[in-house]
Amino acid sequence: MKGMMRVKYKMLCESDVQMEIGLNDILKNEKVLKVIKSEFAKGLRNLDLLASENTIIEINTKKSIYEFEVDKKDFADLVELAEENAKENKRVKKGCLGVEIVDFDTI
Repeated sequence: MKGMMRVKYKMLCESDVQMEIGLNDILKNEKVLKVIKSEFAKGLRNLDLLASENTIIEINTKKSIYEFEVDKKDFADLVELAEENAKENKRVKKGCLGVEIVDFDTI
């Protein structure tokens, strides 16, 4: 296999947040209801907020995506190479556990 691959990864840290909340659960919160009513139905009274489906809202830590290039023959070592790239570029910080490969493609 000759050629190169472009690898994209992100750093994984202990403080990362990944949650899923149903829209119905959000609408049960009185503070959220007050804010929505005051923003979108100012001056109106006796209102109910309903959701037709229980849509899932995801709350995730916003992450930067980093990329580097590597030979195709090094495919089996992508995670190790991404970790080395993160160390070389001083992306490893206190509380960060490692890397997650987001995408890779051939060039």
